[in-house]
Amino acid sequence: MAIDDDATSTANNAIREYAGLGVVVTWEQGRCEHATECVRGLPLVFKPKQRPWIEAFNATADELVVTIDRCPSYALGYRTSDGRTREVPTLGDESSSSQQRA
Repeated sequence: MAIDDDATSTANNAIREYAGLGVVVTWEQGRCEHATECVRGLPLVFKPKQRPWIEAFNATADELVVTIDRCPSYALGYRTSDGRTREVPTLGDESSSSQQRA
């Protein structure tokens, strides 16, 4: 289910959110490099020819985290109900994600 999937939006840097069980997947179109790590990793979730193209309910939060962590451009991110997050790193941040483990 898309929380914000306005197909008429022209703002490429808008961050869209897609809710799943225990996770919200975020996507920033303007940042996407089309490496297709997401599509190859979870083709039942990431369907670029459909709208909305992310169906977060088709995978567990853990499966989404593993796949999204492979996104090289940080166009994809997440917030999980157990506190894990992935956002674009700030300058000087050496980690590939800002995961917080409880």
